[in-house]
Amino acid sequence: MSSEAVAIVEGRKRAAEWEFTRPPESLWRDAWRRLLRNRAALASCIFIIIVFVAAVFADDGFISWALNRPPQPLLAPYGYKEVDFENTRASPSLQRVDEGRFPHIMGTDKYGRDVFSRIIYGGRVSLAVGIFCSLVIMTFGLVYGSISGYAGGRVDTIMMRIVDILYGLPTLLFIILIMVILGSTTGLPAIRNLVLGIGLVSWMGMARLVRGSFLSLREKEFVEAARMVGARDVTIIARHLLPNSLGPIIVAVTLNMPTLIMFEATLSFIGLGVPPPFPSWGQMINEGWRAMRTDAHLIFFPAITLSLVMLAFNFLGDGLRDALDPQMRGMM
Repeated sequence: MSSEAVAIVEGRKRAAEWEFTRPPESLWRDAWRRLLRNRAALASCIFIIIVFVAAVFADDGFISWALNRPPQPLLAPYGYKEVDFENTRASPSLQRVDEGRFPHIMGTDKYGRDVFSRIIYGGRVSLAVGIFCSLVIMTFGLVYGSISGYAGGRVDTIMMRIVDILYGLPTLLFIILIMVILGSTTGLPAIRNLVLGIGLVSWMGMARLVRGSFLSLREKEFVEAARMVGARDVTIIARHLLPNSLGPIIVAVTLNMPTLIMFEATLSFIGLGVPPPFPSWGQMINEGWRAMRTDAHLIFFPAITLSLVMLAFNFLGDGLRDALDPQMRGMM
């Protein structure tokens, strides 16, 4: 055998030995690596981050509050209620209105307010409702589902029958009823009412997911070993069952975000969301459809933004589902 062949064989042998002795890669690190290889999920994640940063830093709200002065736009070209009566219903243009002012790249509405700026500010409402509703849903769903799944037996049966009854209620109508009871407010109280109205009727799916995961995990060997060493039930749930259920929970939260954003847009469209002049995408669509024939940009840009954000969360959720699936390890 030639020296080159011997070198190749020795190289392959060392590579095989290194692969055999290499420490196993954790599920989360492997999931992160596979998620980065999913181009659609990665692009969706970047798009969501851009929308989130633009919404948060649309103006210097916290600095203005600290200095006791009106907020000044940062990333948004104009304020959300800044009017220009000389340029009402202006078509999208890249030309500056006058010296030193940004162009209305998405046009203006009937009051001369910049549509692009209002879309950026509207992202605050939609993303805030989606994020805080997810926290409410996780809180109720995790507590209820973990108790039901871990207890099992008659307790599980009774708790799941309650969930079945709640599932029978028309979700959107129930949310509208809660919003009517809470009343119409402005600012942060309006977002709080949206979060409570949507979150209180949307936690049942999370509870069922957690309950099913706990039922499949509570008889595993590591749980039995924890019981044998005298671990308390709360410790078993918090340190063994819940960490092993985080994958499906994260995927469910991500895939549920488009539904929550759509609920907010629907409520704002029918006038039960954040009241004017603060914008939301559903409210802007409601204002735009009335002038759809003459000023199509008033409905097109908010609708396409809402659709892209919902699509991005769907792609990201699908990517997370594939990345966190243990059966997909080594296939991506």
